[in-house]
Amino acid sequence: MKIFLVKLPIYIIDLIVISVALYYSLIRSNFPIHMLQLEGYDNDEYKTFLKNNKEKMNKLVYKLDKNQKTPIVWTDRAKRLLKKHKIINFIFFVIIVVISLLLFDITKSYVLSAFSTIVFSFLVYFFQYRILILTNMWAKPTEDKINMGFYNSAQAKIKKFKEERGLKVLGITGSFGKTSVKFISNTILSEGLRVKNTPSSFNTPMGLSKIINNELESNTDVFIAELGAKMPGEIHEVAELVQPDIGIITAIGPTHMHLFKTIENIQKTKYELIEDLPEDGIAIFNYDNDYVKPLADKTLKKTYRYGTRDFEKLDIYADEIKVNETGSEFMLHIKGVGEIKCETKLLGVHNISNILASATAAHVLGLSLEDIQRGIKKVEPVEHRLSLLPSTNGTIVIDDAFNSNPVGFRAALDVLREFKDHRKIIITPGMVELGDMEICENRKIGEAMADVLDFVILVGKKRTLPIYEGLKNKKFNEDNIYRVSSLAEATEVLAKISLPGDVLLFENDLPDNYNEE
Repeated sequence: MKIFLVKLPIYIIDLIVISVALYYSLIRSNFPIHMLQLEGYDNDEYKTFLKNNKEKMNKLVYKLDKNQKTPIVWTDRAKRLLKKHKIINFIFFVIIVVISLLLFDITKSYVLSAFSTIVFSFLVYFFQYRILILTNMWAKPTEDKINMGFYNSAQAKIKKFKEERGLKVLGITGSFGKTSVKFISNTILSEGLRVKNTPSSFNTPMGLSKIINNELESNTDVFIAELGAKMPGEIHEVAELVQPDIGIITAIGPTHMHLFKTIENIQKTKYELIEDLPEDGIAIFNYDNDYVKPLADKTLKKTYRYGTRDFEKLDIYADEIKVNETGSEFMLHIKGVGEIKCETKLLGVHNISNILASATAAHVLGLSLEDIQRGIKKVEPVEHRLSLLPSTNGTIVIDDAFNSNPVGFRAALDVLREFKDHRKIIITPGMVELGDMEICENRKIGEAMADVLDFVILVGKKRTLPIYEGLKNKKFNEDNIYRVSSLAEATEVLAKISLPGDVLLFENDLPDNYNEE
């Protein structure tokens, strides 16, 4: 009893300090959990984020922003992770109490014991983002087991529907364009078939498993699956899940280069879709793309090539193309079938390429030229992909905020060129995830922008420096270049310079796990 009374002040101090520290540590952990979620719960990717965002993570106080572009989603996995993280924190604080009591036993100093509790509690609080790595390592085996259960269930369901009900699966991959082709295909195929599409950019095994398990119905004729990958082997994993009968490679270019390292690795990874098609499967290729063309030429399975040039080598193509600020029209040709004039609300020649991919799949699945024509006319722009937005001040706003790449960026500039009698303004943070090519490609895009734009607003002074240099290389008027630190500042500049009739392009929108440098 006497020992207890002697140590009572230590117990009280430890209880107060650790209770406060535990409470605020768990609040502090929400932000790193959000970043880990954005990195797909991948510890390696999360560590790269930490390395690139030291200033953000070393703040004494950081919290979730209510205006996050992609707010944290408290999925079952996130809740399980938080629960384990609470246990990890509790263990650390138990260790701190033990250290505090041992120090008191050795030194008989209340001050030293209390000081150790405060210091170690602060360290646990401060390094929540590092402790989360341990939590995620502990959680991974359980999550892998849960995920495999969902995966196996979805895989079995697809197999059953294919065998018993004749379900066809259309798989779509590519460095870019795959989400647009997915939504365009959904609209066109719906002219004659019952189609199930996946929302937004659902292209991972777990995202697709969720849709298959919860939403795929037995009367579906065609399931459209977008297949994403950030490293070799990931397309194989998704293809084994959805079991595609038809595969489309939309385009290949320098995206996720910090992971893939080379274009050749991207080509091999995207081609996994074609390798996983059955012997009687059908492969569809964008023959306009220089990195896709050799993949088409080496394929022994039934192959369709689409494009807007080299017509003699193509199975489906478009000519007599006319594009303007309200959409496009063109003549669609299907060899051995015929031709038909089509019109679309989509902006830009590159969207005609996306339409051709979907038209090819529709032809393969038995739709007539007239069905395809009607579907093309009904296609609506995909959100954040060169879509026109309503404006209250007379400006014309083009939203191309979805993850930009060199080809897509130039396509957006080509669309701007069609607004011939308008001043043209861009707001952009530049391009990311291009690896060693990032500085060079941003400098090149700056040079390309100089020939099209009247005003340039660059978000992130450090990251957009190569674009700024490219603009200067082309003698662009520096008075019309605005370098700001945030989208809020960009909006303020825009309010000062824009006039009714101006065309404003929002090109790329960095996700929350990137700094606006």
